[in-house]
Amino acid sequence: MRLSVRDTKAFAQFEWILALRYLRARRKEGFISVLAGFSFLGILLGVFTLITVMAVMNGFRTELFNKIIGLNGHIIVNKVSGDFEAYDEAARRLSAIPGVRAAFPLIEGQALASTPSQAIAGHVRGVPESGIKSLKIIADHVQMGRLDGFDTQEGIAIGTRLASALRVTVGDMVTLVSPRGAATPFGTAPRIKPYKVSAIFEMGMSEYDRTMIFMPLAEAQRYFGKGNTVDLLEVLVDDPEATNTTIDAMKAAGIQGLAFTDWRQRNQSFFTVLEVERNMMFIILSVIVVVAAFNIISGLIMLVKDKGREIGILRTMGATQGAIMRIFLITGASIGVVGTLTGAALGVAFCWRIDDIRRFVAWLSDTDVFRADIYFLTQLPADINLRTTGTIILMALVLSVLATLYPSWRASRLDPVDALRNE
Repeated sequence: MRLSVRDTKAFAQFEWILALRYLRARRKEGFISVLAGFSFLGILLGVFTLITVMAVMNGFRTELFNKIIGLNGHIIVNKVSGDFEAYDEAARRLSAIPGVRAAFPLIEGQALASTPSQAIAGHVRGVPESGIKSLKIIADHVQMGRLDGFDTQEGIAIGTRLASALRVTVGDMVTLVSPRGAATPFGTAPRIKPYKVSAIFEMGMSEYDRTMIFMPLAEAQRYFGKGNTVDLLEVLVDDPEATNTTIDAMKAAGIQGLAFTDWRQRNQSFFTVLEVERNMMFIILSVIVVVAAFNIISGLIMLVKDKGREIGILRTMGATQGAIMRIFLITGASIGVVGTLTGAALGVAFCWRIDDIRRFVAWLSDTDVFRADIYFLTQLPADINLRTTGTIILMALVLSVLATLYPSWRASRLDPVDALRNE
């Protein structure tokens, strides 16, 4: 079939043929080809970096979110004044509210966990067996021992890192030392009592695995001298994002003297910092894509200048201004579209195997690339959010197309007589 430039319908076949030919520069146009290559790499690396960094930051937020609200209940219930004595009745009434998965009493305190080889400060939590089993992050990740009969065995459950630091295993004894002991004529004596390790768990967050100690509620009441009272109630709900609705239902239950706080209020500053960092990283790394778009502009302007004679010939053969504009628009947009899609594919593949890549780099460099004691997590997380990834791809595509408009418009406005005369 013979092509004619008079076939000037939008994006005709000859426009695509010419645009793709311009992408394959001849030897004398090698510099233009180099610019096109750098533009392609710039778009590719920008999209790849954005997708990877945003996926890792989303993964951090998701993992920390799951660990924090998985250990600390979604809603905390405190007694406004006085001791929290009628906690069983309050927990029973709150558990009956629709959307509440569990409500259990809790005692918190600090103690020094010691063995003949080591002593480490720990955070002690006294909970009933039903409470610790409702915390899936604990119950589903018991590495040694068991939680059955937790209320009656007077043993403690500790994290893997704490067990490793104390050099103990299930069945060994750990002495807990609390500075708040019995009052004597000589001052307050520390409370010291040995406990057998009944279970060892691993949550995957190094800070918690190294400091958390769980003991039965009744034993915690005796150890901390709480009598028949508790510090607070922890409530787990089916939908952590809808705690406001659940809190309203709890207030309507008519239990006097209680104050309610959800996980957002307790960790507001922490999650706010994560969100600010995430937004700033997106803005900063987007500059890479913008710079690559400017490379497309400069490359196309040089291409238009170099192809002035060909543009003049095409115009004299009947090609319209719109056809000339579309030829160079296709040329520039092809670089951006292919670079964007390639970068997106590489970014998704990289995130999919990011922890394997991290381990390989650590093995290759003989260094600990992702230290759990610094980053809190034992694995490098990556959560590819479809909305965020789609926004990155759309932004890169839009910038790539916008970058072609001015050079393409300049090419379409070129006077064929002047173009041929200059040649």
